[in-house]
Amino acid sequence: MLFEVNSNTQQQYPIITLKNGNNCSAEIFAFGGFVNAFTVATNNEYLNVIDGFSSVEEAIKNPTAGFKSSFLSPFTCRMKNGEFKFDNKAYKIDKFYLATHAIHGIVFDAVYDIINTEANDDKASVTLQHQYNGGDRGYPFPFTITHEWMLKANNHLSVSTTFIHSNNHAIPYAQGWHPYFTLGGLVDDYILQFDSNTIIEFDETLLPTGKLLLTNQFEKESLLQNIVLDNCFELSKTVVQPKCVLRYKNIVLTIHPDASYPFLQVYTPPHRKSIALENLSGAPDCFNNGLGLRLIEPHASAIFTTSYIVTASNH
Repeated sequence: MLFEVNSNTQQQYPIITLKNGNNCSAEIFAFGGFVNAFTVATNNEYLNVIDGFSSVEEAIKNPTAGFKSSFLSPFTCRMKNGEFKFDNKAYKIDKFYLATHAIHGIVFDAVYDIINTEANDDKASVTLQHQYNGGDRGYPFPFTITHEWMLKANNHLSVSTTFIHSNNHAIPYAQGWHPYFTLGGLVDDYILQFDSNTIIEFDETLLPTGKLLLTNQFEKESLLQNIVLDNCFELSKTVVQPKCVLRYKNIVLTIHPDASYPFLQVYTPPHRKSIALENLSGAPDCFNNGLGLRLIEPHASAIFTTSYIVTASNH
């Protein structure tokens, strides 16, 4: 077979590696359910485009250190004071806060079960699943979240997340995830382009004001030198499948979210060695402002998919 799946159980939680011979591999953690390394062969060397953890132990010890690769569920980015109202009842999130606001959901440190693995001549995949029991008082709605990671030819990695629940009424939900990408060098030398002309205006605490502003900053390729970002953009509604392109020298990362991810959060950390490009189904604080918030009916699956392709261009 051209593809294979390997599982390493020598640490507290397994590491699953999807491989396409010596050309490409993806390292998936059962802790957090995320990709910790996406390594491709290019220019006679190997490049890992994910700024991840050094080990499972490090991820367990400090999952909130930059929230590297964390899945954001059931809300994305910030929630004002960790509070929202739903069905005439007030809720307040217990989980992690930055200053006064709850951030990045409540399952970023969840442990996933390996449900299925598959390898053949076309792909390698692993399916991971976590049962959230409703233990956070701010979100007392049990649900099941499943991530299927799939590696295909030509350095193509995708993740499809399925959310389903069996509460007796619809519940509010937003999905996202928080990967950091590095193509070598510093972000100041990277070029970024994505299909959007709309930015969500933030206040001084990085919460949306409710205004959507026009911007053409990244409609064309833009050098990131001295540009500091912690912003959310609404992807184009006129492009069939909006994309995001990150380029450094001849290495190109292309992100293809489907329609379930209409927002892109972009964050440049102070160290400037990587950049977070976060696909979101709902904007920050969407439980309060409604931007992208979904109400998921009982037993109805909501599916969110995005994919990543790394190439060495002649550009």
